[in-house]
Amino acid sequence: MKIAFHTLGCKVNQYETEALKNNLSAKGYEIATDEGAIDIYIINTCTVTSLADRKSRQYIRRAKKLNPHSVIAVTGCYAQVSPEEAAGIEGVDIVVGNEDKMNIPEQLEKFFADKPVQNGSKSQDAGNALLDASKLNESVMSEYELLQNADEYFEIGIISEVGSRTRAFIKVQDGCDRFCSYCIIPYARGKLQSRPLESIVSEARNLIDKGFKEIVLTGINTALYGVESSFSDDIESVIKALNSLAGDFRIRLSSLEPTVIDASYIKKLFKYEKLCHHIHLSLQSGSDKILKSMNRRYSMDEYMQIIKVLTEFDPEYGISTDIIVGFPEETNEDFEESLKITENIDFCKVHVFKYSNRKGTTASTMRGQIDGTEKSKRSAVLITAGDTSAVRFFEKNLNKEKKVLIEEFVEDLGCYTGYTDNYIKAYIHKTHLQSEHFNCNHANNGTANSNHITGNRSSSDNIDKYVNEFVNVRLTEIFEDGMLAEPIEFETKEEKKMSNCIFCKIVNKEIPANVMYEDDKVLCFHDITPKAPVHVLLIPKKHIVSMDDVRPEDQELMGYMIVKIKEIAETLDLENGYRVVNNCKKDGGQTVDHLHFHILGKRQMIWPPG
Repeated sequence: MKIAFHTLGCKVNQYETEALKNNLSAKGYEIATDEGAIDIYIINTCTVTSLADRKSRQYIRRAKKLNPHSVIAVTGCYAQVSPEEAAGIEGVDIVVGNEDKMNIPEQLEKFFADKPVQNGSKSQDAGNALLDASKLNESVMSEYELLQNADEYFEIGIISEVGSRTRAFIKVQDGCDRFCSYCIIPYARGKLQSRPLESIVSEARNLIDKGFKEIVLTGINTALYGVESSFSDDIESVIKALNSLAGDFRIRLSSLEPTVIDASYIKKLFKYEKLCHHIHLSLQSGSDKILKSMNRRYSMDEYMQIIKVLTEFDPEYGISTDIIVGFPEETNEDFEESLKITENIDFCKVHVFKYSNRKGTTASTMRGQIDGTEKSKRSAVLITAGDTSAVRFFEKNLNKEKKVLIEEFVEDLGCYTGYTDNYIKAYIHKTHLQSEHFNCNHANNGTANSNHITGNRSSSDNIDKYVNEFVNVRLTEIFEDGMLAEPIEFETKEEKKMSNCIFCKIVNKEIPANVMYEDDKVLCFHDITPKAPVHVLLIPKKHIVSMDDVRPEDQELMGYMIVKIKEIAETLDLENGYRVVNNCKKDGGQTVDHLHFHILGKRQMIWPPG
């Protein structure tokens, strides 16, 4: 049977849809697009705003119109919070909340067992077979209690296949206990549940082995990972574990909430080189008064401290945000505070939302509700300011060198597109990558549009050749929702260290040395300022800065070096003993940023050393 999915809302929903696809595919269902003849639709809904509710309802009706005899299963947050409303939509057959979402395959089996398919369509009396109102309400309320009382993360299995070819989401936690006054999601997702670290690492390793080059850590409130008393890990533990995995990939955080983390915590993340220089840091309002009313648990000063730390570390650090306009009792002055922040910070993207009254939240009963016309007015002003903020961010990146992960080829533009690590969408014309002529007519105002990119196209071009590949580029011009980019060859930080490294130059024969042993992995040479009658240095040919920079993939090399030390000592006739010294970093006396071992002998050694 053909089954199609439609996912609304957050990255967690996208992840869970992928998990359902994996499960149903394993059971023999054919996963299809939503075009053509479809037997089953699974609609994974969102309820974060009333607009999300409306989009969920619209797609349900659209699916039924496209395939009147199809089975419609509705799940997700809208189904969790408003099950009877979802069940009341004509054509809906199955409604499943979030806790039971992964049991949809079993729900489908039960549905078809109870109401067999006849001539490719449901029998006439099959309508809403699982939707007895009283039973539905009782079932979902029971599920809500499960969500609120669950003490452990509900494991949905290791995802082995993902619809994207380059980027894979990994869900690290579910639930939220912050209860922002406008937010319905704690009621839709329930109690905080963190996923075991070993499960996350296992899924990441599996996806990396399959060739995915960007791992996005996501959750309902990612920063809350591991805050339960039963957990000893936190989100940094996850990043550290993934950063140590072998492979050519990068790590991206979907978001971190300033309700949870602060500037000092952010600083701890800078040492992980695979972590993208981009963070989604929800602001919601620039007014301390409104933030307090929203129950956001931070002040504007604390938010700005995080921004300061990020931009001091990297002036081109990508920062995206969310801002709500029209929150109850938001005055013009409060709105101006939000506007001022957007004008003062160079955000890479500002997502603007009009406040949506969600029944059951604290804000829904607040006085001073803002009318729709005023919300729309403020939204339009802030969207313009957000676009201007993004332009400023793009301007800071002009002529800067970045690495882009190519995601797709856009035929209309003749361009490959992908994102830099600081979350700029880059457009690379195919002729650049093929070293052919490229012609780009620049617009007078410093921006460009799709009509300005030209280039000869060939139907025989292998357009997939560069998809899911990292390309070093220089960002040359602001273009549409991102920047034009030209491929270049540039040195990475590691390569720059190598090019300035004395020991690397000895390995490359750029500097002479008295070599006593060499093979394809290591080099051993006499120290030019010996501290003993015999004093040699053993170094790996691979550039490793210090012992602190040894990674799991270096284990074999390190073991090899230990064995070589013994063999070299025997060659040097150090039968009476010898000392092996490794100086690690500044306080350890390391003077060359390349891992090395001193082997000293032929004299009596003292202890402790000086």
